[in-house]
Amino acid sequence: MAKVISIEMGKIFEEARGEVQEAIDMCDFAVGLSRQLSGPVMQSERPKHKMYEQWLPLGAVGVITSFNFPMAVWAWNAMIAAIAGDVIIWKPSEKTPLCAIAMMNIVNKVVKEDENVPDGVFNLVVGDKEIGQLMSADKRIPLISATGSIPMGRAVAKTVGERLGRTLLELSGNNAIILTPSANMDLAVRAIVFAAVGTAGQRCTSLRRLIIHESIYDEMKQKLIDIYKQLESKIGSPLDKNTLIGPLIDEQSVAKMQNALKQVEEEGGKVIFGGEVLKDKFPNGLYVVPAIAEAENHYKIVQEETFAPILYLLKYKTIEEAIEMQNSVSQGLSSAIFTNNLLESEAFLSPEGSDCGIANVNIGTSGAEIGGAFGGEKDTGGGREAGSDSWKNYMRRQTVTINYGSELPLAQGIKFDI
Repeated sequence: MAKVISIEMGKIFEEARGEVQEAIDMCDFAVGLSRQLSGPVMQSERPKHKMYEQWLPLGAVGVITSFNFPMAVWAWNAMIAAIAGDVIIWKPSEKTPLCAIAMMNIVNKVVKEDENVPDGVFNLVVGDKEIGQLMSADKRIPLISATGSIPMGRAVAKTVGERLGRTLLELSGNNAIILTPSANMDLAVRAIVFAAVGTAGQRCTSLRRLIIHESIYDEMKQKLIDIYKQLESKIGSPLDKNTLIGPLIDEQSVAKMQNALKQVEEEGGKVIFGGEVLKDKFPNGLYVVPAIAEAENHYKIVQEETFAPILYLLKYKTIEEAIEMQNSVSQGLSSAIFTNNLLESEAFLSPEGSDCGIANVNIGTSGAEIGGAFGGEKDTGGGREAGSDSWKNYMRRQTVTINYGSELPLAQGIKFDI
């Protein structure tokens, strides 16, 4: 399965193995969670009445996934929706249909081996965005869970909202790390580089902006350049065990990266390393050298998410300024600070700190554990509830009242004969 991901999507083999393992972990997680679906019993204000909350399946759930995690994101949704009693209609990215077909072949084999599971619980529809639009507009699908870009999320939300349906949206991230003078630099550098170049910068949690204190800015800039120079020899086939950086997904992504690098210089920034398309070595034109650029946070291109390995270096003076810079983008997915200063970490995690759905201390921005909530604020779209409550995303709540012996009163003072 990992080999299928590497061949079709371009993720290096070890990362692809990690993605398949995440899908497996979601299965295990859902099995345990299936024994924990519950609702509270409430005291009724009326005598001899009982109230309680129960949760009922939604029915059919539509899942639209992106190319960068072509198996794991489906598992995040489908496994939890299944234990909630729903059937799943999966529309994968048109860029990675083979991954979806491979996954569904395994799922269908498992389902057929269990006589208690009827046909039609797990379904696959392969197609372009027109299929996603049809699903979003279909009243028979009460919930659409969609992962992808902000424009895609807005289109889905608009269509589903017009029919008053429900959405789970996991959209873009313009993620930042704040690097303070007290940080463990060896730890920080490893996390920064992996977050910036892992999956060739094609994670929604990839590091886009590195906010560095002015006292260590020049030192860190040079250290990153030295490391990035070493990475050039690690660009290649995702199936080669020596490769750390595979290709971008398609020509459009390469063009967007080149346009972003051009725009940052037009706005006054400077590309200080990388960005080249390695056409001589790789004729398909999908392999690029990860780029580092000096920039200002207010640049229009820095305010956007470019789904490619571009790291913008930004400079700050005070922790308050750094947090403000981090928060002053429209996306709010993942964030991190590297510091050994307790007050700085607490400020970062306070109500006045990071406004992202994920906030890490001395850990990079990329990735997340399956047991916690995944999603963000602002244009990132909200995402899913925390792990132990994740099943509530795929069910509908119902309040039940039972009269077990009292006469039914009308409004106070009103009586009538039967």
